[in-house]
Formats: sequence, C-alpha cells, structure tokens
Amino acid sequence: MSTTPVPEPSDLDLKKKHRGMWASGDYPTMVERFLLPLGPRLVRAAGIGAGDRVLDVAAGTGNPSLPAAAARAAVTASDLTPELLDAGRRRAEAENLDLEWVEADAEHLPFGQGSYDVVMSSIGVMFAPHHQPSADEMVRVCRPGGRIALLSWTPEGMVGALFRTMRPFAPAPPPGAQPAPLWGSADHLAQLFGGRVQFHSAERGVLEVTAFPRPGDFAAHFTASYGPTISTRAHARSQGRLDEFDAALDDLMTTWNRGTADAARFEMEYLLSVGTRS
Repeated sequence: MSTTPVPEPSDLDLKKKHRGMWASGDYPTMVERFLLPLGPRLVRAAGIGAGDRVLDVAAGTGNPSLPAAAARAAVTASDLTPELLDAGRRRAEAENLDLEWVEADAEHLPFGQGSYDVVMSSIGVMFAPHHQPSADEMVRVCRPGGRIALLSWTPEGMVGALFRTMRPFAPAPPPGAQPAPLWGSADHLAQLFGGRVQFHSAERGVLEVTAFPRPGDFAAHFTASYGPTISTRAHARSQGRLDEFDAALDDLMTTWNRGTADAARFEMEYLLSVGTRS
C-alpha cells in the first residue's frame, strides 16, 4: 500500500456510471435541507483543530470539510463527482473558507502515503462499490498515529431500510460490490481495517428530520433529488414496475414516520467511529 493504486480499465466504466448517478437529481439541496448537522458532528468527534492536515474522502459538497476548514485545519475535499465539488466550492466562497477541492476516486486516491493527520468521511466513502480498496486507501494516506473518522448510515436504520426496499427494483450490482450501509456496522469496520486502525469510539446517533410535512413529501424528495433512488426508479420504469416501486417507497416512509400524517418526523440512524492509525 505504498503507492497510489491504478484503476483497471473495466473499473473506469463503473466509476463513470457512479459519477453520473450522483450528479443526477439535486444532492446539494438534500444536504442543505436536512443533512447539514452531520458534518459538524463528525468534525467535533474527530477532534479536528488548527493545523491539522485533513482529507475528506467522498466529500460531496463538503459537509464536514467546511466546518473543518472553519476550525483552521488544512482541508482537502475529494470526490468522484465534479458537480458536487462545484457546489461545495460555492458554499466555501459564500462562507469565506479556504480549502482544496480535488476530483478523486475513493478506491484510488491520488495522494501520497501518510499525507494527512485526519482522514474522514461523512456518508460518503460508504457508497464506493468496493469497500476493502476504499478502506485500504484511507489507511494508506493517513499518517501513523493519525486519525480516521467515519459517519455512516447503519444497516438497521432508515437508510438501510431504504436500500433494502430499492434492491428488488435495481439492476444487478457489479461484481464484488457490497451494500453501502455495511459501513455502519462496527463488525464490518473491524474486518475492513483489521489491526491497522484502533477504533476507540463507535457511537450510534440519530439525525432527526422534520423538514417534510407528510411522509409522501419525503418520498417525493428522494425521487427528485437522490441519485441512487433516481437510478433505481428509472430501472423500475424500464421493467414496467414504476407503480410498484413508488408504492414501496411510500410504504417505507409511512413505516418510518415517527410523527403524524401531517407533521412527519424521521429518525435516520448512523454510526460515528473514530480510530487511531497504527
């Protein structure tokens, strides 16, 4: 793991599809609408402060990158999808924050060994299709004694249920791909990082969402803005199963509504883990 891995030609087509999926819809609006609290939570848990060299892997619009930069860390925000990085740059400019934005694949990071004091990801690296190479890369670019910090949706929580609901309507996953919510399992992280990272903190938390009056409004937001849902719904349409998919998504939102029919409230569970690189 001393050099940056080179992607196989067959891998490039898969990454092109992933890039297009995340560029579809309006993920930046999802961040602004209800995901913003996650970034500062990860930065606080990681203990990021002035002078830390920080890499945000699969940063998207930079939800944890911006508060890390506000804490006067030297931040690199990396993501596969340039459209999301562009949205992050606009946020940084509006907040007068200085950080670096780099287009990069989480499975093939273009950074040197031991380049960063903190390597982090908030609901980002979990969506790289191949988990082990992504974990290996996070370890490679983190200096010994540095910190790795992860915030990931859990398999048992609402987003885990969303992906189980969508799975029967989605095309077959590529060879070797694993379900994203596995990153929200402490056992899975132990398998991925082995003895290379000593996780001293692994706590479950909940993101409460009250931005949508009715469960159906939240479902509509996912179908309009969230790349994985948009992609799966398009496949369901091609198979003549669009109505079935929409009904399943509506049922999911009704099941997970912890409020009322006209004042919806959702609890999205995540695992926040922080460890030290051996």
